[in-house]
Amino acid sequence: MPLATAKMVVGAFPMAKLLYLGIRQVSKPLANRIKEAARRSEFFKTYICLPPAQLYHWVEMRTKMRIMGFRGTVIKPLNEEAAAELGAELLGEATVFIVGGGCLVLEYWRHQAHQRHKEEEQSAAWDAMRDEVGRVALALEALQAQVQAAPPPGALEELQAQMQEVRAQLCAAGPPPAPQATSTSQEGSSSEEKEPAEA
Repeated sequence: MPLATAKMVVGAFPMAKLLYLGIRQVSKPLANRIKEAARRSEFFKTYICLPPAQLYHWVEMRTKMRIMGFRGTVIKPLNEEAAAELGAELLGEATVFIVGGGCLVLEYWRHQAHQRHKEEEQSAAWDAMRDEVGRVALALEALQAQVQAAPPPGALEELQAQMQEVRAQLCAAGPPPAPQATSTSQEGSSSEEKEPAEA
């Protein structure tokens, strides 16, 4: 077990104990009020406190007798005052237990709702990532199609070589000949220069 997990497990037990003690302290006033009402009310005492107290006393004494080896012993019921007191105590403990159990159930439901919400968020994030990957795949396929449709790099190099050959041929041929009118005027001026020389 990793050290961090062990620390979390060790830290969880004191927190659970503190939570239980806190719930017990909060629910104690409620349990005390219920006990006081059970002591004051005859209906509460007769029908709510006495039957659980007598049943608890009977089970407890029967278990003790069996452990000690006494079988078939008749167990006397508690007197009304002791049974009412025991029933009030049991009712107070039951109130504390019910409040604590209710808090634990609510915490469990809250944790489950939080976990469900987290799973929904993760599922939505996965769906968004899957859609994004699909769009990227389509764009990649389009780019591959464009690359395949474009001329190969060898054709471009061949075209550039042909252009360089044409330029070299043009440079080797020299400048183009002068127009015909310019050559006629040059012949006229040279004949005029010869005539004064002969005179």
